[in-house]
Amino acid sequence: MPCGYIIALVTITNPTQYEEYKRWSSEAMRAHGAEICVRGDRVEVLEGDWHPGRTVILKFPSFEAAKAFHDSPEYSRARAARQGAAVMRLLCVEGV
Repeated sequence: MPCGYIIALVTITNPTQYEEYKRWSSEAMRAHGAEICVRGDRVEVLEGDWHPGRTVILKFPSFEAAKAFHDSPEYSRARAARQGAAVMRLLCVEGV
């Protein structure tokens, strides 16, 4: 059965304010049963010219559950807290 994944590539521009985003997003993850697969800053590019910063990968029971997390009131609060604190590149992927 395919799962849903949220993949976030983050460039933090205001570390102090980003802490508030992390608090609200962690609360939203708990509320929606997200499994944290990756959450870290140490990245080494092995091939190509891509230079991502902080990387987060969350696992959900389904693609629809991952999208529901993103569209939820809980995560909306986190997104509002993130304004001006980070540039976020986010995608939802179906996988195993």
